[in-house]
Amino acid sequence: MPGMTHDHATVTAFLGDTQLASGNRETVTRTLEDRYPADLGAILVFDDATGRLADLDYWDAAKAMPAPSAGRPRLGVKAREVTLLPRHWDWLATQPGGASAALRRLVEAASKGAPDAKQRRDAAYNFMSHACGDRPGYEEALRALYRDDGAGFAGLIAAWPADIRRHIARLIEGG
Repeated sequence: MPGMTHDHATVTAFLGDTQLASGNRETVTRTLEDRYPADLGAILVFDDATGRLADLDYWDAAKAMPAPSAGRPRLGVKAREVTLLPRHWDWLATQPGGASAALRRLVEAASKGAPDAKQRRDAAYNFMSHACGDRPGYEEALRALYRDDGAGFAGLIAAWPADIRRHIARLIEGG
């Protein structure tokens, strides 16, 4: 199973308590389509960065999309308003490529950084809220998670299925 990377969005798919696939969205999508076509409606896919449920685009949806038109491709860019102080605008104006390019570089650099402990805990919580809410010790495990009581947390989830425990550990460790 490939590990998480912070450069590319990765997801992990579960059917019940069993992890089916983990990796980048495209690879996981194709794996699920090829190996588990009858189960696609029951499979839960989680974003590894946030622990939240994620949607995948399966081939049927991709085939129904119209062919791209000729000409310049749409980049998906949305113009939005940004409020900054005058000194911020002055600094941005001096950056190579102008304000938009500088802001894109700053956002990309910040988004590629390793998640901090709070983000990792929140990702574990989000996953657990969907996949573990009915498990014994769930609420106590959440309290231990947010107290940073690693030993207590491990003890509370010790009887949970191995794939579930491994994925939680991966989310908490951030890799």
